[in-house]
Amino acid sequence: MLIKHITANSVGQTITLQWWIQNIRSSGKIAFIELRDGTGYIQCVIEQKVIGDEHFGQVTACGIESALELTGTVSKHPKYEQYELQVSGFAILSQTNDYPLGTKDDHGVEFLFDHRHLYLRAKSQWAIQRIRDTIIHATYDRMRDHDFIKIDSPIFTPTCAEDSTELYSVEHTNGETMFLSQTGQMYIEAAIAAHRNVYDFWPVFRAEKSKTRRHLNELWMMDAEMAFTDFRGNMDIQESLVKYIVSQVLAKNSTELTILERDISKLEAVRDLDWPRITHEEIVRQLQGLGSDIQQWEDLGGDDEEILMNQYQTPIFVTNFPLAVKAFYMPEDLDHPGTARCSDLLAPEGYGEVIGWSERIADYETLRQKIIDKGYDLAEYQRYLDIRKYGWVTTSGFGFGLERLVRRIAGLHHIRETIPFPRYHNRITP
Repeated sequence: MLIKHITANSVGQTITLQWWIQNIRSSGKIAFIELRDGTGYIQCVIEQKVIGDEHFGQVTACGIESALELTGTVSKHPKYEQYELQVSGFAILSQTNDYPLGTKDDHGVEFLFDHRHLYLRAKSQWAIQRIRDTIIHATYDRMRDHDFIKIDSPIFTPTCAEDSTELYSVEHTNGETMFLSQTGQMYIEAAIAAHRNVYDFWPVFRAEKSKTRRHLNELWMMDAEMAFTDFRGNMDIQESLVKYIVSQVLAKNSTELTILERDISKLEAVRDLDWPRITHEEIVRQLQGLGSDIQQWEDLGGDDEEILMNQYQTPIFVTNFPLAVKAFYMPEDLDHPGTARCSDLLAPEGYGEVIGWSERIADYETLRQKIIDKGYDLAEYQRYLDIRKYGWVTTSGFGFGLERLVRRIAGLHHIRETIPFPRYHNRITP
């Protein structure tokens, strides 16, 4: 039996489990050991009079992260809606007394991430990774249930997809230069006409030298592309997806959210309330009223997003950014000249952007001219142009960074905690 399977029906049952010591304290002739088995935590009560003096001394001599096999009877905790194990027998599977993260010292951040391979065992880190797992599976479930098919993109690409020079270059075996991909968008767009709605979910790479709490150099991205979907339908799909993900975390990760001391009312608001859709022009006016010096032709910066999203309790869609600050494949919104048919989804509590999206230019000649105007090599983008030649329709797409979504849902200060082994400006180990 696993800890997560222990319920009221288990009370009175005698069980044998294998687990690790998370914490141990002894008071005279009774010891309390908090154990974990990977699925949860349980307190075990060990009495000297039950297991004998010698055995009591052996088990209480074990340090945290020792592995034990314990046999006992499940009982209800006298104060909380939890269960305990009244121990009657044990075996020591592996004993340790020098776990480097086991003291009460306040370890610094760099020390913890130097020991990330061990730090993952901390309660907070256990909780974060399980929330991450729920988000991943919720994404797969939702996309499959809404007739999206997963299309895998190459990690090595010959060119960049967006206006970015912050790519990792790699030498191919034939001597050519290629890049680690920052998005699979242009590849999965090719699959739209075959499958209508497609997505990928995979690692991407950005060679930014940023040290902010919002950036990683290696991250996981979900990109989706849809046929016969305009910018309004795109926002509908995004909102329903994120609301579903949040509802799954609330349903499946209550223990983890409690460990992280997450205010779930903030997540319930995201799940239950409608999300505003506001033009960039109006947002700039709001920001100027809040003290920002942003101008109408400028993109939103991280500071602007943080200021803005401390004013809202739900995510908001910021639509119609100036064409000049957006990627070449975004079409102009003729109802709002000079702006793109696009939006960024910004998260509340100061978190900022979690999803970017747009319609895609459908017309071959318009897209071709955009590529020329940007000074790109037409030959490198010919395959992207080719798919517009044959039966192309209105399409749109979006992508979310998994780590940004984990950070927002879990309520974390820094994005480095959201991924098991983070890679950022000054860290490539362990």
